[in-house]
Amino acid sequence: MRKIRILWTDDEVEVLKPHIFFLGEKGYEIDTCSNGNDTIDLVRQNSYDLIFLDENMPGLSGIETLKLIREIRTDIPVVMITKSDEEEIMEAAIGSEIADYLIKPVKPKQILLAIKKILDQKRLKTEIKSTDYRQEFGRIGSMISSAANYSDWKELFRKLTFWESELEKSDDRSMAEVFRMQEEEANASFVKFVTRNYLNWLSRQSPDDPILSPSLFQRKIFPLVTGNRPLFMILIDNMRYDQWKVISAELSGLFRIIEEDIWFSILPTVTQYSRNAIFAGMMPLQIGETMPHFWINDDEEEGKNNYEEELFRSQLARKGLQFKWSYNKILNNSEGKKLNEKIRQMLTNDLNVVVYNFVDILSHARTEMEIIRDLAGDEPAYRSLVRSWFIHSPLLEMLKILSDQRVRIVITTDHGNIRVKNPVKVIGDKKTSTNLRYKMGRNLDYNPSEVFEIKEPARAFLPKSNISSRYIFATNKDYLVYQNNFNYYAGYYRNTFQHGGLSMQEMMLPFALLEPVT
Repeated sequence: MRKIRILWTDDEVEVLKPHIFFLGEKGYEIDTCSNGNDTIDLVRQNSYDLIFLDENMPGLSGIETLKLIREIRTDIPVVMITKSDEEEIMEAAIGSEIADYLIKPVKPKQILLAIKKILDQKRLKTEIKSTDYRQEFGRIGSMISSAANYSDWKELFRKLTFWESELEKSDDRSMAEVFRMQEEEANASFVKFVTRNYLNWLSRQSPDDPILSPSLFQRKIFPLVTGNRPLFMILIDNMRYDQWKVISAELSGLFRIIEEDIWFSILPTVTQYSRNAIFAGMMPLQIGETMPHFWINDDEEEGKNNYEEELFRSQLARKGLQFKWSYNKILNNSEGKKLNEKIRQMLTNDLNVVVYNFVDILSHARTEMEIIRDLAGDEPAYRSLVRSWFIHSPLLEMLKILSDQRVRIVITTDHGNIRVKNPVKVIGDKKTSTNLRYKMGRNLDYNPSEVFEIKEPARAFLPKSNISSRYIFATNKDYLVYQNNFNYYAGYYRNTFQHGGLSMQEMMLPFALLEPVT
């Protein structure tokens, strides 16, 4: 294995011989230098893993040398060593992106600790996180086998999301694979839990049951509309809980998270069903029966979510709510920027609803465009892409504007998605819905043990296109593929992110209430 190579620059380099010998005994290769100019030459000629740099040298100072090093190499960690603890020097060094700061006299063990902290940090974190997860593995397994209600599942899902993020920082691929197996075990148990309880949740609509799409406004949003402080409800389409955790990290310093909760999407977990149900405060079948002009069936060509504002207006009227409100749907950056120009006048409203469609567009683009598939090849890469969008988006700009106002903000979504990998054969006629995670039709042929089936759509408050229509839902990481050209389509859609079916990632959704820090 290649030795770690370190450059140590100090005008009193002779004094450092005991330190150099000590580090050599520990297996490090040390080059020494006594001035800034020679340091720059050595950096141009050699590949170093770390540089120790004296701040106070004749000729080029340590700060000046550091700036020249950064013009050549931006990736080499630099530890600044100085006799002075003056704040001005520290700030200049930190502003020049040093990795650490040591004050003379330094002891050999101090130097060794700095090396390990910088160069061995990734390995040490990997070892610690792997050890911690091994200890947690058994506890998570017990939680999976004992989860009896939706509160248990929320706690378990939070823990799995936490460990997914922690292990992402580790280089231990074996632990990541163990986690994926445990996650699939959890999803398999979650499927059983939902299939046992889903129809009862819909028929009872009890406060003791999880919040579902039609009750989101009633149970979580309307109680926050007080009339003396504007509320912004931001719905980011198709955002998973783990993606919310990535976004929330970018809001530190702007907002305090007053409440963070998890609620449940209805089935199918697609925008047409879940988001229409949110804005109407009704299940899809009820929308179709009471407001048929606002419900578009699966087999119709018209856009399926063109009437959210009208559905929301009807919900307010039905509940006798008369506060001042606005509805805004953002489909691209240009529309987002235009909305930001209207923020000041929106502050006179009691409630402002903003729907952001970017993450859903990204999900579909990843399926259809090879370059996006490469950029978002797995869950960590997908989270990274969502984060990149968010930090450069008009949405973050809007949140920055609102952070200076006396407002409250809710951030949530309508459904999530899951990376599919197991094709399941299904046969249907031309009028069968095309979604890969659910099918609705009258002539469906499938293996009942491989899907969650609803033979009587009315029991699930779902519309049907024919008197004999039924719904089937893919579970865990399965996806539904027609028998014709099965191998081609199975290969094409494997490892794409899909929604519509039954999994923790699609059904269990983030709800966050935020207030500005100041």
